Amino acid sequence: MTGRGQASAGDLLELVRTGRATTRGALQQVTGLSRATVGQRLDRLFRAGWLREGAGGPVDSPLGGRPSITLEFDDAHAVVLAADLDTRHARACVLSLTGEILAEHGGTLVIEDGPDAVLGELGRWFAELLEKAGHRPSEVCGIGLAVPGPVDSETGRVVQPPMMPGWDAYDIRGRLARAFTEHTGAPGVPVLVDNDANLMAYGEQRTGHPDCSAFVLVKVSTGIGAGVVVGGSIFRGIDGGAGDIGHIRVPAGAQALCRCGSYGCLAAVASGGAVARRLVETGVPAASGSDVRDLLASGHPGAAAFAREAGRQVGDVLATVVTLLNPGVLMIAGDLAGTSFLTGVRELLYQRALPRSTAHLHVLTSRLGERAGLVGAGALVVEHLYAPERVEERLLALGM
Repeated sequence: MTGRGQASAGDLLELVRTGRATTRGALQQVTGLSRATVGQRLDRLFRAGWLREGAGGPVDSPLGGRPSITLEFDDAHAVVLAADLDTRHARACVLSLTGEILAEHGGTLVIEDGPDAVLGELGRWFAELLEKAGHRPSEVCGIGLAVPGPVDSETGRVVQPPMMPGWDAYDIRGRLARAFTEHTGAPGVPVLVDNDANLMAYGEQRTGHPDCSAFVLVKVSTGIGAGVVVGGSIFRGIDGGAGDIGHIRVPAGAQALCRCGSYGCLAAVASGGAVARRLVETGVPAASGSDVRDLLASGHPGAAAFAREAGRQVGDVLATVVTLLNPGVLMIAGDLAGTSFLTGVRELLYQRALPRSTAHLHVLTSRLGERAGLVGAGALVVEHLYAPERVEERLLALGM
């Protein structure tokens, strides 16, 4: 927030939206603004439709005098679209501004078909989902997209993604905004793109572990990636490469060729794709991590044994991650996130990491499941669009 006595309308909205100050008197007390200035800035937010008076009735004012009317963020004035791409499957949804999924669709969408085709199809899905949810395209304030590759958050472009041939440096934001317009007739809206593990971690941390200051999620599906949330914010590194643990070299993978072109990567021996290949070698048909997931769900003993061994390989690497970051929660997600894999992770993690690093560590599986990336993508859009500085920009664009 800007200095005391200088808080903007965006700062006031942030205070109300986060519950830190929900009356005019409380806003005066926190910001040091006069009653008249608070009133003027709140009026802009009311006219934009972003604030409303609370339904709970008057409450005592912290400044004394007559009771104050509570203020609330009006989460009904817009909706968010979100999509989560995997290598051969995708999910998309319409969300409220508070993260409630209002309509959802999942289906086959092959990332190797290229960005133009995939993003064009997402535009069609979004149009159908809006109709299903009963919302107009004009109500959409932004789109969030999770992709299985490293993303430069400044440009929204993927950077040398091993599992996304043809997508390197592609203008994802521009194409998805055009696809939305093509299929809905509405003007383009802001599009935010991030790595799928990052957004899964963000969604899980915000909804289930908001007080955890260091949170790590590891997604094990066709590949392996990790999302890290520190102090409530996604940690991306310099150019989006943080968390790419699938390409750490491990001794067991010395002869295994990874999709990135190198030998010895963790993903080459412990991902869902790697387990699928081992199953095929034993005569069990499995083309991807999702096939392994189905075999694990049916109790296939071979799949369970391979998944446990993969978990041990990942757990060995995670011992270093846990020692470095000292997280409060380590969450396992993706196609292999089940009992067998988790058992393997715990066996090596607790064996290799210092007891001090794991004394207060909770090792869990995903709570949101396949919706984690969607929830995280929606939250990313909301936090971006309603950040104080962006609120000011948007209010000025609306002539307020």
